[in-house]
Amino acid sequence: MMKSPLLIIAGAKGAVGTTVAAAVADMKQTGENTFPWLITANWADSTILQETAFAGWDLSDKTMPQSLALQGVLSEENYRTSLAMLDTLEVRRPPAEKMDYSEQIRILSQDIRDFVKAHPHHQPVLINLLPACAVIHLEKYHALPDLYRKVSPADFPDLAYVMAAIACGVPVVNFTSNAVECPLVVQEAFKAGVPLCGRDGKTGQTYLKVVIASALKARNLLVDGWYSLNILGNEDGRNLSDPQKASGKLANKTDFLDTILGYPVGQRYGQSTHKVAIEYYPPRGDRKEAWDVIDFTGLFGLPMSIRMNMQLRDSVLAAPMVIDLAVWMAALKTAGRSGFVSELAFYFKKAPLPDSPVAFQEQVAALQKLAKHLK
Repeated sequence: MMKSPLLIIAGAKGAVGTTVAAAVADMKQTGENTFPWLITANWADSTILQETAFAGWDLSDKTMPQSLALQGVLSEENYRTSLAMLDTLEVRRPPAEKMDYSEQIRILSQDIRDFVKAHPHHQPVLINLLPACAVIHLEKYHALPDLYRKVSPADFPDLAYVMAAIACGVPVVNFTSNAVECPLVVQEAFKAGVPLCGRDGKTGQTYLKVVIASALKARNLLVDGWYSLNILGNEDGRNLSDPQKASGKLANKTDFLDTILGYPVGQRYGQSTHKVAIEYYPPRGDRKEAWDVIDFTGLFGLPMSIRMNMQLRDSVLAAPMVIDLAVWMAALKTAGRSGFVSELAFYFKKAPLPDSPVAFQEQVAALQKLAKHLK
């Protein structure tokens, strides 16, 4: 029988993590502010959702209510009735950066076992919400000792959390743009009987880009160019103002378009005309603004254009997706799935495996089929 998920979040007091905490606390009361926005509410038992639990790690020593106030995604009236519950959530300090991977994994594994002991009737799921880091190509390593020796935990902390979870038999959701799911990690997850999914949660602009690109493809309308601008002012935006850290995110936001359309955008110009820019603009905070210009041609090659302006709330869009993914992974673990779960591509910008569905209608169909199977 499927258990309620225990979300174990790396980066628990960031903008997304605190919003997830508030949503979990809401679910334990009426759930009226959360349940209507969960896709898994269509098939999962409401009691399972209601009993969802929360734990994790963060560098901040502030309480969860203090962190919610600091992030400013929600107003206090959104979580006032949950203050006492939020204050009890267990969020631990992560291991010191100077430790090597083996030591970090040992400490994190013990933390996970402690979290599970405190919630014995739940299915733990690791949720990676750590900040974007510079691109590190893990796929070139063919043995874990070699990888641990040559990659620094300070440069790629995600790996320690993921490997600790796998060692403890805990499913992994990689919501970040960091490329964790290299062949070595996927192989370890498969051997341990652990399902793993990700990368990079598809919250707003990219979600609609997939929808529109799939619609244009279905009508045989040729996309001649696509320019996307993202303006955001939260910690994610600050972190992505570093070009090295933004490179992985930008790749995730661009690579999928050619795959959906079946041709490289801009091929007649001899260069890509799919451009994506991310700008850090502090006044915007978590209320991200996105602008898109889509140039395409129809009959007789005549040009047409679409203009889109979206004013979104990044963490408000992300939080129900995180909870959804935890529920999916808890169910998949119960069903005996292991290794990479490509059917959850609907939730992510990057579909790493060749068999991952890419077009919107294919992603929805894969998700519906998975839900039917789990029922």
